[in-house]
Amino acid sequence: MIRSRELLRLADTVLLPGFVGTTAPGWLRRRLADGLAGVVLFSRNVDTPPQVAALTAVLRAENPDVLIGIDEETGDVTRLEARTGSSRPGNYALGVVDDLALTEAVAVDVAQDLAAAGINVDFAPAADINSNPDNPVIGLRSFGADPALVARHTAAWIRGLQSAGVAACAKHFPGHGDTAVDSHHGVPVVGVTREELAEVELWPFRAAIAEGVRSIMTGHLLVTAYDDELPATLSPHILTRLLREELGFDGMIVTDGIEMTAVSGPYGIGGASARAIAAGADSICVGGENSDEAIVEHIREAVVDAVTSGLLPEERLVDAARRVRALAAWTSCTAPPAARTGDRGIGLTAARRAVRVTVNSSGRVALPLTGPAHVVELAPVMNLAIDKGMPWGVGEPLAKLLPGTTVLRLEEPDVAAGLPGALDAAFTGADGRPLVIVVRDAHRYPWQLEAIEVLLAARPDAVVVEMGLPGRTDLGAVHVATHGAARVCGQAAAELLIGAL
Repeated sequence: MIRSRELLRLADTVLLPGFVGTTAPGWLRRRLADGLAGVVLFSRNVDTPPQVAALTAVLRAENPDVLIGIDEETGDVTRLEARTGSSRPGNYALGVVDDLALTEAVAVDVAQDLAAAGINVDFAPAADINSNPDNPVIGLRSFGADPALVARHTAAWIRGLQSAGVAACAKHFPGHGDTAVDSHHGVPVVGVTREELAEVELWPFRAAIAEGVRSIMTGHLLVTAYDDELPATLSPHILTRLLREELGFDGMIVTDGIEMTAVSGPYGIGGASARAIAAGADSICVGGENSDEAIVEHIREAVVDAVTSGLLPEERLVDAARRVRALAAWTSCTAPPAARTGDRGIGLTAARRAVRVTVNSSGRVALPLTGPAHVVELAPVMNLAIDKGMPWGVGEPLAKLLPGTTVLRLEEPDVAAGLPGALDAAFTGADGRPLVIVVRDAHRYPWQLEAIEVLLAARPDAVVVEMGLPGRTDLGAVHVATHGAARVCGQAAAELLIGAL
């Protein structure tokens, strides 16, 4: 088969690459003008709202129909607010509140910020059900563990986002919640039956499709009930037969980051990309650090080679490009409101409503706090979906409310030398002061639980604030669960500690 110009343009149409920097590199502008359908923005591309708006305007000048996508889930996974921490809690907090109008309003709020920045596709919401509390990559990104709850909030988020002119993308099909492996590093296995998958994991995706979601993102998961050899991203049994034919989804299917080990490991980035399109995907998300022209060229060549060799039928590539263009047409025709509407403080309102308090020993602690406290924050290493260095915690907002409050942040290496000696600074700083211990998914990290045990043995009056999944609420004289580590979740916890919530 001839490697025609049209074939090369078709291959360009199904690529959504990332890039490095806060301005558009020349290679990207050139490729957009020559047929590249879109780009993906990451936190490395974001500085300020005006900068992002200027960046997207440059991209759109090269291609008026460009798709500009971003992972803006809010909460732990935010790109627009990675430098400051999210002004909205994540899905889990919204699921705890379980107010569909609130979830929809938060999604509208997100969409208005995205639209103002020139972004027209949001790779959200995560429609995964957090069936496994030890899941290393989903957790708070899920609305919860109940399929019905996750389904109705998935639909509400999509309804809010798309009402403001931004295309939603439900992920990670067919459901990443009941896994114990991070697909950035390996292949998670979902070993349930087809009946169990239909009753649990697929429920939110059916709700998303019924709500008219414009896009669905694949998960790099081995779902043995449908395919015991290929992960979902590369499986025609899952993408074509299940998602297209059984569930009736007619929008754009986009892959999770194609460079992730679960799919690129066996086939390379180019081979995985071609196989994903052949399986039924329409667009290849190229993220991570694989963000230069050489990688984009390599993937395009791999897709074209797959067509000429017969691995990828040309009509499948044509269909994929058609669906990408259809989404671009929808974003062009669905203009966002001219003026911003709604409550700019909706995120903090949601975070406040999501806080839950368990009093374990009311006689040992005096709440609200009236004087400076000492805050010890135990910080685990987070998964790759969460930006390193993103602000979180209770110490900073509490210090603003109670001047003189001191903060000590400890990581696993800080306490690995041995307890309790490594916590001497925590005890010293807490002399004569209320002690607040802040943790994040403590149930998943033995070193956090050990540190808590030592601290509480010396200070049974301490308050424990859990900013991850609240696996245990019996820790501390008072246990505070924020159900999220977003900036507003820390603010809400601080307000509660001083009696302002």
